[in-house]
Amino acid sequence: MIVRNFNDPEVLQTTYRAHMGAVARMVMTSQFLESMEFLAYAMLPAGNVIEEHADPVEEIYLIVKGGGLMKVGNEEREVKEWDAVWIPVGEPHRLENTTADMSVILVIAAYPRR
Repeated sequence: MIVRNFNDPEVLQTTYRAHMGAVARMVMTSQFLESMEFLAYAMLPAGNVIEEHADPVEEIYLIVKGGGLMKVGNEEREVKEWDAVWIPVGEPHRLENTTADMSVILVIAAYPRR
């Protein structure tokens, strides 16, 4: 069993700037996971943007706190707390925090089915 707390030293040491707008941390990675790439969380300050990018993995963004304007492909939509957004493999996506507070996003990434 692997148990990680968001405040564990192993998690805090992974802190990085995610796509120019958020501070992110890896909770679990493919170092241990078998069919998933990672479980991470990102903190996106008010007014900041996770810039548009595409990933070679399928992702789910779960908005835990806050919200904003989410773009996946050519679609844009307001998202709020507890919305889950599916992002297909290779699809360009971005998230702008349009709220007055910090947004917190749980990011789950998995490899495509083979």
